[in-house]
Amino acid sequence: MLENLDVVAIAALLPITACMLVTQVNPYHALIIRGIVGAVAALVYALFGAADVALTEALVGTMLSITLYAIAVRSSMSLRLGTLAPALPNPDAVSAPLTQQLFPALRQALKKHHLRLEVLPYTSAQALQLALENKEIHAVCLPAAQLDPGETTDDLTAPYVLNIRLPRLYEILGAALPPEIAAVNFSRALRLMPAEPPSPDSQLQNALEGQP
Repeated sequence: MLENLDVVAIAALLPITACMLVTQVNPYHALIIRGIVGAVAALVYALFGAADVALTEALVGTMLSITLYAIAVRSSMSLRLGTLAPALPNPDAVSAPLTQQLFPALRQALKKHHLRLEVLPYTSAQALQLALENKEIHAVCLPAAQLDPGETTDDLTAPYVLNIRLPRLYEILGAALPPEIAAVNFSRALRLMPAEPPSPDSQLQNALEGQP
């Protein structure tokens, strides 16, 4: 019995690490523990003389699966937020109030749920609306002045409005974001303020320039 004590000790690590894996909340920590489980399993197989099974577990069950899990976690554990990019001087930039106030508050709220913020700038509010309807993004951040007042039932005292199409994200951010930073609204589409009709002077100028 004593001569097999090392084998028993190594085999006992398998259920221990498996219990740690299923109780882990952080998905990135779970990936690390999953690798430990695979390494322990491969070692147990090797100790019992199943070298081929140990090699398969090490290559496929551990290395390949961990790589695929990491890619899946990286691509899914994020909030894709659409914003308006200024026309000049840098189209990829966003306005200063967003980067100084809203984005830090968003990242702080998402960090508690192991999510990351991915900002996608768009050139117009119509492009944002289309991206939200096509499910290319999870939420839209727009100045409150560009939204139809009927879009939300709350008083728009905040400078920005977050339109979120996923109920769970709406619950998280609605409870975490201060109302003076941004109003949070659950909606799968945007109702923008109607565009003002062109003035007669602009119509005449467009006609002279040959534009419709």
